Parts: sequence; structure tokens; C-alpha cells
Amino acid sequence: MFHPDGPTFFELARQALSSTERGYNLLAPKFEWTPFRTPDVVLQAAAPIIGEVDDALDLCCGTGAAMAMLRPLCRRRVVGVDFSQGMLEEARRRYLQDGQDLQDKDAFVLVHGDVFDVDYENEFDVVTCFGACGHILPGQQRRFLDIVYRALRPGGRFVFATAARPPLWSPRLWLAAGFDASMIVRNIFWRPPFHMYYLAFLLSRARRLLLESGYEVEVHTGYCDAFPRLSLVVASKPGQRSALP
Repeated sequence: MFHPDGPTFFELARQALSSTERGYNLLAPKFEWTPFRTPDVVLQAAAPIIGEVDDALDLCCGTGAAMAMLRPLCRRRVVGVDFSQGMLEEARRRYLQDGQDLQDKDAFVLVHGDVFDVDYENEFDVVTCFGACGHILPGQQRRFLDIVYRALRPGGRFVFATAARPPLWSPRLWLAAGFDASMIVRNIFWRPPFHMYYLAFLLSRARRLLLESGYEVEVHTGYCDAFPRLSLVVASKPGQRSALP
């Protein structure tokens, strides 16, 4: 399905009936050939906006696509955190094993863990989360933003892509709303839960929560020509960025 090397309908159904973590463990070997993987063009369009940094953190890093974009921008290291061991193993295979061109493996760090358990404090110039904010439940979003805020150095930035809510007459709105509703119903009647909601962290809500959490917010609308409806949100922790020691 989606691609000759991608998952079959049966494999997707099995994933959907698993927990979020186990579902991604199952999907990991074929994740690169699904539409759930953030396209490279979306990631590469963000690179010049991010610019050079010392250290970067990618939350819910999956198979490492955003980390590969961030690595050339980092003077020291890029760290990726994900709770799916299967996704991390795929990232390790793709970027840290034979034939890969990342010379300093200490500069490409993969961490197995839940993003709500990370305890970084003032360690990163940029934190990213591409394609995974929909896994954060609405009731957990403020806590998630607080964790990101704590991980950033003064002047550091939280960068992610989202979109404005489609108009009422847009099929995109009703497709997304239908998917989100099916997730809610599925999680009421089936355990363990699988959480992914497309309308949970759209631009207006994200901006409001970021401002309430103490960030300064800048929005780059239409930053990616291939996906003009996407906006890149750059939320800064107030303060002056320090120079690399």
C-alpha cells in the first residue's frame, strides 16, 4: 500500500489495533515508504530558517529524517529521542552503519525514551518536532511545551510545521475530522490506545499555547513551495543566545 515496498493493508490494520509504541515498532521497517513520513522537501525548506546552531534536539525523531537535515547545521551534536525502539533501530541502520557519511557518530545521538521523561535543561539551541505533534494529546500539550522550553538555552528556538484549520467547505477538514473521530471511537472501545490526531495542534491553538507558555512566536507561512498550506512555527525562548565556548 502507498508504495511497492510500503506496508500492506493488513499491516496497517495491525498497527492501528496496537498501542502507539508497538504500532510504530511494527511499522518501522517500512515507515520510509508511507505518507506518514515527513517529506524531505518539507524538512530541507526549514534548514535555512533554522541556520547554524551548536546543538539540536529532535523529539519523536522516528527514523531520523529530521536529524539528517539538522546534522549539517550543528557544530556539535544532534540528539534524537523516540519511544519506539524499532524506529530508532531503523534510524541507526540508515545513518550510523556501513556506507553512511556521518563521520562523527558522537554527533548523531539516538535516545530511547518518552519525550515526557526527558530532563534536558538549557542544553539546546533548537528543538524540532516534525510530523509528531498530533501524538501529543490536548491535555498534555502545555506540559510538552514546558519540557521543550526547559531544554532550550536562552534565545533557543522550538521549530515545527503545522497548518491553519481548513475552511468548513474543504474536504481536507472533513477527512481530518473523520480520522480524528475514528481515533476517539477506536480508543473508547479498544485497548491499548493509539493516539494520533490531525486537528489537535493547528496553527491558531499552537500559537496561543506557545505565547501562554512564555515563548516569542514567529510564523513562516507558505515556507515550503511544494506544500504551500504548511507554516513553519519558530517559537523562541526569551534571552540572548550565547556564543560557542
